[in-house]
Amino acid sequence: MPPPEHSLFQFLSKALQTHHRFLAGRLSRAESPIYVIGNPSADLDSIISAIVYASFAHPRPHVPLINLPTVPAGPELRRLRPEFIKSLWLSTHPPVPDEETWSDTPESAGPLLQEHILTVSDFATHLQDYNHNNNQLTADAVLVDWNALPIRSPTQPRGQGSLPTLPNLTFTVLGCIDHHVDEHFLAPITDPDQPFLLQPAGSCTSLVVNMLDKMDRWRRTSSTTSTPAELSSELQLAKLAMSAILIDTANFTAKEKVTDSDTLAYSFLRSKINAISNRDGDAAGKPWDHNKFFEEVVAAKQGSLDLLTVPEVLERDYKEWREVPSSKKKEGEGEGEGEGVKIGICSMVRSLPWLERKAGGTGPLLDAVVDYAKREELDVVMVMTAFSGAEGKFCRELLVCATGEGGVRGVEVFEEQAGVQLGLEKWRVLDGDEESKSSELGDVNGDDGQSWRKWIWVQEDVTKSRKQVAPLIRDAVKSL
Repeated sequence: MPPPEHSLFQFLSKALQTHHRFLAGRLSRAESPIYVIGNPSADLDSIISAIVYASFAHPRPHVPLINLPTVPAGPELRRLRPEFIKSLWLSTHPPVPDEETWSDTPESAGPLLQEHILTVSDFATHLQDYNHNNNQLTADAVLVDWNALPIRSPTQPRGQGSLPTLPNLTFTVLGCIDHHVDEHFLAPITDPDQPFLLQPAGSCTSLVVNMLDKMDRWRRTSSTTSTPAELSSELQLAKLAMSAILIDTANFTAKEKVTDSDTLAYSFLRSKINAISNRDGDAAGKPWDHNKFFEEVVAAKQGSLDLLTVPEVLERDYKEWREVPSSKKKEGEGEGEGEGVKIGICSMVRSLPWLERKAGGTGPLLDAVVDYAKREELDVVMVMTAFSGAEGKFCRELLVCATGEGGVRGVEVFEEQAGVQLGLEKWRVLDGDEESKSSELGDVNGDDGQSWRKWIWVQEDVTKSRKQVAPLIRDAVKSL
């Protein structure tokens, strides 16, 4: 089934055309786009935050940019982010029982994604296509679901930086909506036409919805003069936004994650969905079933890991930071590019024994984790898991590999300072799978003779996700 002629797809197609016109030099400054960039984990929340904000922002055109540096829009995007494709399908089409749709296979979704989605990998290719390889370009941006660009030159003002695979393109960040710790990258944002919100929330999409409401860009009550096309697009965006919020709050059952911002956004979106559906006669007297919607998206997300290799699992939801120990700062060292201790955290929604079996054993799994760390030039790599264990109990595990004095000592201090806070305990099988009982992961602590030290724990405080764990390991390294 093709996408509707009037819809979210129309906006995405137009945004992609604007991007090409910008690179071709056919736009004035006033017409040039503002790129809305999510974080490099490119999870559902990050992708949808970018699309939803860009859809309502004005007066300059906004282009959602999916932060995947090695994945072009197409079949690989469907394979690596099937939960996004499922959410996109469910938000833009009525249910089709027992019928295969373009959301079900990479081959079906590929052409549609290529025509409507822009990734960082695509952007790099387009720069080559338009002969910008040796040109220094500038563009404006709004950051969502993070608040700092990874490449920052000491000579650039605050709020300016680049992405690793787009080093010749300098972004000036005009606005930001995020629920992570402030990285102190941004200059003060005082323009009332640009968003600025750094606030804890279960989902960044919740903050995006609330900010659009506050800025009067997504009005609470749809105009009685709205065309069917406008109402259709609004309904699709409301469902799309809802999918990210439901996933990030586990359908509002993860009480430790849910904030007033999430509840407020849910209420806003729910009223939109019901009002527009009833107005169009689509609801047939039945309220929209958000539980079924959530179950379909979460099933796509959980099943997606079965299609990936171990390295792909590790990089699927990955973030990194570089920190300089305080002792190095005092000595005047560690401030140059590439200096300090580089930390990477991989998150996944399966257990470590599951990943162990996928790798073919404990040894191959540890080799794969170390190889990934070497590829990313990491001193510390953490693998955080979050899954439903025996009897449906929510569980977390933490596998850490570190090398070098700064990396190893940083993890030791992390354990000393945060072990009690996180409830780090000796690892044991939690997933309730019979196959997991033969796991040898419990014996991995220590050195492997190749300069890599390893730790493995059960994290008893399951309320602490990467948003809370990352600052703890970063602070531990900075304290050295």
